[in-house]
Amino acid sequence: MNQIHLSANQFVIEASVAESIAESLNLPSVLHLLPHLVQSAQALARPPISNFNVGAVGLGSDGRVFVGVNLEFPGLPLHHSVHAEQFLLTNLAVHRCRRLLSFAVSSAPCGHCRQFLQELRHSSSVQILVIDEENCAQNIDHVENRKPLSIFLPNPFGPHDLLDHECPLLLDQHDNRLDLLPPNDVNSVNLSNGNDENFSKLANGNCGKYEKSEDLLRESALEAANNAHAPYSGCPSGVALMDSEGNVYKGSYTESAAYNPSLGPVQAALVAYVASGGGGYESIVAAALVEKEGAKVRQEDTARLLLKAVSPKCDFRVFYCHSS
Repeated sequence: MNQIHLSANQFVIEASVAESIAESLNLPSVLHLLPHLVQSAQALARPPISNFNVGAVGLGSDGRVFVGVNLEFPGLPLHHSVHAEQFLLTNLAVHRCRRLLSFAVSSAPCGHCRQFLQELRHSSSVQILVIDEENCAQNIDHVENRKPLSIFLPNPFGPHDLLDHECPLLLDQHDNRLDLLPPNDVNSVNLSNGNDENFSKLANGNCGKYEKSEDLLRESALEAANNAHAPYSGCPSGVALMDSEGNVYKGSYTESAAYNPSLGPVQAALVAYVASGGGGYESIVAAALVEKEGAKVRQEDTARLLLKAVSPKCDFRVFYCHSS
């Protein structure tokens, strides 16, 4: 078995690079490369609670290869965790890849992930290859052992039960047509956890830079909310994170037809942070959430709880929006 090392920021492999790697290993195609990357992907996982590393490596319709890993957050309920398959799909969404063709994964997808995968268009045809200890030797060089999602979830409940066929699904292009409420509107007052220390450090005492950073976060969170997949509640939301170097990472809320497997916008933004090579979460100094005021499904309290756990000094602000 050929081992390939992935660096901490190598969560996306461009199509030409993936083809070159496959060729150098004398593999017939990039599809055959996926299982050879799984073990290296596992090493990038962050599961401090279970210490059970999961890695998933997928092939997008544009030829790029995407990596997904599981994330766990000590001090929080387990349902805040991000599963490797959720990370994988969010990684595709962040990089605007419209379809997942196939993926190899270090453990069989749990029921939670099988349901989350149902949000994809043509989900039943997604090919899955399990590379666990039992099947490693058998499957690593035999991609014909792949099975479609329909085998893993033979009698699915999903978008087709609740939505019109024309409704955008996960990885489809979304435009929720949201605008921020006017700055002087009482409903759009910035909410902060009272800690402006990190924001001030980022601005280095420069008021203009401080305001520019806040504007960037707010607009980035609005963009993420407009890209959110929330067809069941009608409550899209988005989060933008900023690190100590001023880099911004966006996350869009993603709903599941079964509700519970839905992925919050903070988790999605943390996926973008990790996939970009972000280090410790304490480097996240500021965050903004955009959501509808009085929404039936609200993210503010959960977002505040999660951010406090991963980066206690992170400045957190909430901005309200409405449908345009």
